[in-house]
Amino acid sequence: MSAYRVGAFALLALLPLLNIACSKKEEAAKPASLPLVSTAKVETARLEIREQAIGTLEGIMDPTVAAEVPARVLRILARPGQVVKKGEVIALLDAQDYTLQQHEAESEVARLEALLLNQQRNVERNQKLVEKNFISQNALDDLETQKIALKRQLEGARSRLATITHNGNKTRLLAPIDGKVEKQIVSPGDYVKVGDPILQIISNQKLRAHLPFPENLGSKLKPGLTVRLKTPTSDEEAEGILREFKPVIGSNNRAIDVLVDIVDQPGWQSGASVTGDIILGEYPAALVVPEQSIVLRPAGEVVYVIKDDIAEQRIVKTGMYQDGRIQILEGLQAGETIAVDGAAFLTDQTRVQIQPRQAQP
Repeated sequence: MSAYRVGAFALLALLPLLNIACSKKEEAAKPASLPLVSTAKVETARLEIREQAIGTLEGIMDPTVAAEVPARVLRILARPGQVVKKGEVIALLDAQDYTLQQHEAESEVARLEALLLNQQRNVERNQKLVEKNFISQNALDDLETQKIALKRQLEGARSRLATITHNGNKTRLLAPIDGKVEKQIVSPGDYVKVGDPILQIISNQKLRAHLPFPENLGSKLKPGLTVRLKTPTSDEEAEGILREFKPVIGSNNRAIDVLVDIVDQPGWQSGASVTGDIILGEYPAALVVPEQSIVLRPAGEVVYVIKDDIAEQRIVKTGMYQDGRIQILEGLQAGETIAVDGAAFLTDQTRVQIQPRQAQP
């Protein structure tokens, strides 16, 4: 092999090494990329002073329909889960005894009415005889007394008839409210006495929220405060007024039971859980920043203020957290630009690259 060919092969072998060396030099010559951050302005906003608790919903209108007269159950016309309207017949009791008693009372009323009518005629006839001095006045007075006694007997008979009729109507049990049947307690064929429960009806038209708040809030809670409520069974939130709270602190949880009424909220159900935010006060013009902009450093909580693409570390004093924003009590002024996303990777006096904001659709 000639010396020319050997030199050519050696040159070809050195070319990759030369390319690698040149690439490393070019990479070393490139400047380091700047940290990419998004920014936001320090804003003023209205913040509410809230306290939250999770409680339960209680149905205020949940009557148990009970027997008002002793009788045997004939039919149950409403089943658990069925929606009923006020005044709708939901159960039937055996009314045979009351029907017979009503017939008896009607006969007694008719008998007394006939006797009273006849007595009235006797009185009228004897009045004419007294006028002609055929009989004494004492005889007429006796007839008048008998007439008055018959009137009183008739009034008593009519009252007894009305009572029997009223009790007979009680064998048709009516729904006292609009609602849904929660529980069937008796079955057809059961004999019920006065006061025995038959059906339980639940109405969600008016509910009461029980919210347990810590006892250390006792001095801040008072009737009239606004309470915002939400429950898992409905997408609609409700707003109520603190109506009252129980005067005795719970022995099991050392909490104050706050009561709030809710009226006509679709989808809200008795027995469900409820989350309540009670509004104790507000900051009408609080300085707020996004929670991502707060970074914990050895010096404390800091925010990086961006000026001329330079991150300036600023120690801040924070207040309350609400809806993804944190209140700033000291260290910032309204309108200053701060780093948000990427702030955790910054140090004081770091040059940054600001991420352009995306246009709103």
